[in-house]
Amino acid sequence: MKKQLSPTTVFFLLLAVLIGSILLSVSIGRYPIQIGELLGILFSKIFPIEPFWTPVQESLLLQHRLPRIILACLVGCSLSVAGAAYQGVFQNPMAAPDILGASSGAAFGAALAILFDLGKTMIVVFAFGFSILSVVLVMYMGTRTRGKRYLGLILAGIMVGSLASSGTSFIKMVADPEDQLPAITYWLMGSLNGSKPSDVVFALVPMTLGLIPLILLRWRINLLTLGEDEAKTMGINVPHLRSVVIVCATLITAASVAVSGVIGWVGLVIPHLSRRLVGNNYRYLLPTAMVMGGIFLLVVDSMSRNLLTTEIPIGILTSFIGIPFFMYLILGEGERH
Repeated sequence: MKKQLSPTTVFFLLLAVLIGSILLSVSIGRYPIQIGELLGILFSKIFPIEPFWTPVQESLLLQHRLPRIILACLVGCSLSVAGAAYQGVFQNPMAAPDILGASSGAAFGAALAILFDLGKTMIVVFAFGFSILSVVLVMYMGTRTRGKRYLGLILAGIMVGSLASSGTSFIKMVADPEDQLPAITYWLMGSLNGSKPSDVVFALVPMTLGLIPLILLRWRINLLTLGEDEAKTMGINVPHLRSVVIVCATLITAASVAVSGVIGWVGLVIPHLSRRLVGNNYRYLLPTAMVMGGIFLLVVDSMSRNLLTTEIPIGILTSFIGIPFFMYLILGEGERH
């Protein structure tokens, strides 16, 4: 019988894989950048170093490739953690980051900004704002439903998400088919193309505000998975804790979708894969899902920009990879039982 690795060992192994993936992702592309050149460019901002790289390489690294790599890691880890958190809060293994309509609201906001030709910055702002607005509406409706509150939240999420999707469809119908419609369609497929340092700064603040509380509360999320009555007997204020987790998960989901478009399956597949490696204990599950999500999306993004001469939208690749992999996970669980 094989000895299973400890959760701590798994985490540090995945962390090493993430660092290796970042270095590899920097070095590959149409304009390769060697590891030595990467380190030289970065350290030259601190120490006086004679350049042994070209100005084009420096500009490409700092203005395009490195921000894109950082965003891929941030979005991947945020969607994975949000998915794991929602699955714990709602006690539903099929819960995903868009369960409360955050992605649908962001899509509507982005489509609206594109319709009015407001520019890339406002597309991100509108996507983030309407994503938050959608979840606020869901929480307002869900807390006023009778019966189990989390069931009311899910039903409200379905309704608001459907409403936002209908609004996006209407915008696509009235958009200019020569310019605006292709832009909306491409955004909805998800992509990190054109990522800038300002996008990293924009996403980093809400992601940090959402991720830190979730990591600190990961022990208490374990209690939510036991059920509301059991958690109350242990002195947990269940409605308060559930609200905090939902707000934090929503914040990181909204920031992710705002800068990357709609990217599916990451928040559903990665938490399940993380459970295979470290179990159901959220003390280990959330950090593992965070690192594994960063690896997954970074690898997929590297494939999207290098497989073909034309970049493949990352949302398409996550579906192609995520759906078969999720089927494997489901079949594996079935064989166990």
